[in-house]
Amino acid sequence: MNTKVMLIALLVTLAGCGSESAPQKPSASAEHSAEDEGHEEDGDQHEESGEGRVALSEEQVKTAGIGLEQVGPAAIRETLPVYGAIAPNAERVRDVGARFPGIIRNVSKKIGDEVRQGETLATVESNESLQTYPVVAPLSGTVIARNANSGEQTGEKVLFAIADLSTVWVELSLFPRDIAKVKVGQIVQVGASDPGLQGEGKIVYVAPFGTSANQTLTARVLLDNKERRWAPGLYVTANVTLSQSPVPLAVRSDALQSWEENTVVFVRGDEGFEPRPVQSGRTDGQWVEITQGLQAGETYAAANSFIVKAELGKGSAEHGH
Repeated sequence: MNTKVMLIALLVTLAGCGSESAPQKPSASAEHSAEDEGHEEDGDQHEESGEGRVALSEEQVKTAGIGLEQVGPAAIRETLPVYGAIAPNAERVRDVGARFPGIIRNVSKKIGDEVRQGETLATVESNESLQTYPVVAPLSGTVIARNANSGEQTGEKVLFAIADLSTVWVELSLFPRDIAKVKVGQIVQVGASDPGLQGEGKIVYVAPFGTSANQTLTARVLLDNKERRWAPGLYVTANVTLSQSPVPLAVRSDALQSWEENTVVFVRGDEGFEPRPVQSGRTDGQWVEITQGLQAGETYAAANSFIVKAELGKGSAEHGH
């Protein structure tokens, strides 16, 4: 009897020890709760790293035409807006006539043709010697006028006009109140209706007298035209630089965008573009002074920054759903 009691007591003791040493398996509800909590933490980390930023690869930036520049110093200009028109550079225009009176036997060039200096424009048979001789281009350029046809007498008339259009003039119209502000040597920004057509030149001449018809005075700008983008007769707008003020920090005016009731610049960092709220100062339409929000050397979206804004808007809409 005593042996039996002792055996029962031993079994009870062993059962108690096993329950203390063996780990308890969590319930299914506890497992799900912990798992959900882990997923929530991961989700929070992902949202935090991508919130308010747009990650674009170099290829995407290039394809979208997003221009990248660095925050730095610039000169804010005080300008005078005026209107004008493109004209041939009269110093690079030549009228061409026959050396000797005669009959035009052949004409080889027409209006709009490009010619090289010394190239034959027409052939004339002299009335006196009955010998033919070439009428040649005195300079390289474009035929802008022709008054010659086969079989006609040359007489003393101008047969061709050749213009070198590698440079052109911008004829600016100044009102009397602005005459005192404009001087030879000032820099002028020239633009056309096409936003991509922009140029810069210097004032080379200011007329000493005005035009009675429209009560304006002409200022002339010499403009480079090697790429033949500026066609004579084209109307343009211009901004004459009157003075310049240096500022320590500035960005392109196209870089400024509105986002969540703030004026922002999209700054590019390791995780993509982020909208950085800024405070601006003076501007001349091309540059904007930044007084707060940016540091020198930071890279930002200048041209086509609205594309970055659109991409950020898409991301915000997706998170909203």
